[in-house]
Amino acid sequence: MAGLCVVAVLSALPAAAATVQVEVDAIEPGGGPVRVTLCQGGLSEPFCTRGDEATASGGRALFTFRDVAPGVYAVAAFQDSNGDGRLDRTGLGLPLEPYGFSGAVARRARPDFSDAAFALREPGASVRVRLARALPGR
Repeated sequence: MAGLCVVAVLSALPAAAATVQVEVDAIEPGGGPVRVTLCQGGLSEPFCTRGDEATASGGRALFTFRDVAPGVYAVAAFQDSNGDGRLDRTGLGLPLEPYGFSGAVARRARPDFSDAAFALREPGASVRVRLARALPGR
């Protein structure tokens, strides 16, 4: 009976959660909304299920993800220049719109989750993403 009481008390406690604040900068003026996703386990679409969109003010945008379970995450962001809701790419897969990731992701190769990853613990983390173009002048 005492074991059931302990289980009941533990299940009544709130699950651990944290907040992720994301600042995106180097946004092109008038270039469309900025889209940000929180990724866990990889940087492709199936791993980036939690997202948000905002317009930029003064070349930057702020995003807050609340009630995120502690773990290892990465942030991917892009400026949706044509408003179609996706990151446009060339036939070779190079991004045509400004994009960026958390961490130390190199722009000369396909991004790796481990380079963009950060550990999220309570109460949370602040992450900065700087947008850039893979193909300058487009």
